[in-house]
Amino acid sequence: MFFGGFTVGCSDGLRPHGTEYADAARSVWSDPMMVRAVGGADGGTVMVLGRCGASEAELGTVAGGQLPEDVTWRWPGTYTVVEHRAEGVVLHTDPAGAVPLYTAEFGGGWAWSSSARALAALTGAALSAERLAVSVFASYVPAAGARSFFTGVRLLAPGSRVWLPSDGGTPRCTTVWRPDPVPGDPARRFRVVLQAAVEYRTVLDPEVSCDLSGGLDSSTLALLAAAARPAEGHLNGVTVHPDDDTSGADLHYARLAAARDPRIAHHLLSLGTEQLPYTDITAVPATDEPAPSTLARARLEYQLDWMKSEFGTRTHMTGDGGDSVLFVPPVHLADLLRHRRWARAVSEATGWARLRHTAVLPLLNDARRLAGVSRADAFADLAHTVEDAGHPAGEDRGDVTWVPQLPMPPWITEKARSLLAGELRRAAAEADALPGLDLGPRVLVDEIRELARTAAADAQLADQQGVELHNPFLDAHVVDAVLRTELRSRPPLYAYKPVLRRAMCRVLPPQLAARTTKGSFNTAHYTGMRANLPALTDLTEGHLAGLGIIEPGLLRTHLAQGAAGVPMPLAAIEQFLTTEAWLHALHRAPALVWTREENAHV
Repeated sequence: MFFGGFTVGCSDGLRPHGTEYADAARSVWSDPMMVRAVGGADGGTVMVLGRCGASEAELGTVAGGQLPEDVTWRWPGTYTVVEHRAEGVVLHTDPAGAVPLYTAEFGGGWAWSSSARALAALTGAALSAERLAVSVFASYVPAAGARSFFTGVRLLAPGSRVWLPSDGGTPRCTTVWRPDPVPGDPARRFRVVLQAAVEYRTVLDPEVSCDLSGGLDSSTLALLAAAARPAEGHLNGVTVHPDDDTSGADLHYARLAAARDPRIAHHLLSLGTEQLPYTDITAVPATDEPAPSTLARARLEYQLDWMKSEFGTRTHMTGDGGDSVLFVPPVHLADLLRHRRWARAVSEATGWARLRHTAVLPLLNDARRLAGVSRADAFADLAHTVEDAGHPAGEDRGDVTWVPQLPMPPWITEKARSLLAGELRRAAAEADALPGLDLGPRVLVDEIRELARTAAADAQLADQQGVELHNPFLDAHVVDAVLRTELRSRPPLYAYKPVLRRAMCRVLPPQLAARTTKGSFNTAHYTGMRANLPALTDLTEGHLAGLGIIEPGLLRTHLAQGAAGVPMPLAAIEQFLTTEAWLHALHRAPALVWTREENAHV
């Protein structure tokens, strides 16, 4: 589903027509839980768009006056808030970026939408070669990708108040959210907001289903959802597993979680060769940007179709986002040193070194150096690295860095290297919207926003299968609650999700709560790459090669080596395949056509 609009006077009844987007637009505007309007200041209208857990009474408290700054993270759900006024439109973006919003100049004013692709069709925007280069070679640098894949279509900053003047003047963006630390028990705060996020989905659709992978995150959501259900019926929890293998650790822990609450109906879904990773990836539907689940497209579509036919799933929850929201990044060591927590820094570096089988002193030296390096300097340094044939610039900073300094693959072109370095310098030159934060929370903000925005593309994949995908860990009020933790209350760097364990100690089975590892699908991953190697090899002569971003011959060699199991970083190869498959989907999809109809919304 997508939504959008125009500043006054520039749309003249425009709306999408004759495509899946037209149906999506109609379904949004006809859904009273997706569009809720209240009176705004000066006779305007305030619209809450998306899934928002506010009651009508709570929405009434913000009507008729200046909206509170926390309006997009006050309640559970993923939503945005829009003020329509005669002199312009004010967009309030959510801090997590789970509802991406885009704008483009149009008709002497501004068009805005939750779909970059829709705005690109409206304005005739071309694909951005710079953004494509970032997608393939620097997807691990979130801030470098902080704009859309289409020229002239702007991705709005999360956690902001954006004013779009009706006269087409320059938009004004004000940051309204920053995760400054607050006192209190982070585990208790996290439990309250996550429970509210899950209960909201259960009220929204009592027949909601849930992943039950055997990990802490999905198990927590399933158990909270089961407890929140009405007295009758049950929660459908789904565990996928390789065909003819029901002995894995993940399935063992999933069964423990399901046995914890009799209201959970546990379903096992076996995956055969037809659902291997990399299978028929170019059949992925067109979305606003490359979707993370592209390489697992066959499995995702199979699971969604199976859940719909087996028990009528319309709404499905996953634990995606939990790893990032609950993660303590290594730059936390630099924060401890900056705040003179010497003993704790040594203790946590020792624990982390033991976990990673590395030396302690290099970690502490990395942290000491990083304490004096700004975020902008880190991006500028990475730009030098890219231009220097992928070799790290200056002294290697090891594990404790603002951004990873991964080597560039041999199949990157000079053109791509130049585009990428330019984007990194642009990111370095932009003023930080959240100055003064500790390094740990600042790194997490970037990572969570990247994850939440790309999760919206995954949700578009699911939506085209007729299932609404939800990730409660990425709700803005959950992210806000976790990132506001004081330094003294942050969990140790080496501990595995202690905040979740403490928060859910009465919910999770003790044996599951003690789990510190996760299952792996590496075998299926390499099997899928080998099985689909001819089709994957064909993609090396595709759109990205035509744009001069990759060297096809070198990439084919690298791809064959990866499929053969030769040890090497596969991140860039996977990003290439994901991005190339997305480009195929864009070029294959029917053109999005805009027509003029009286009294029409986007």
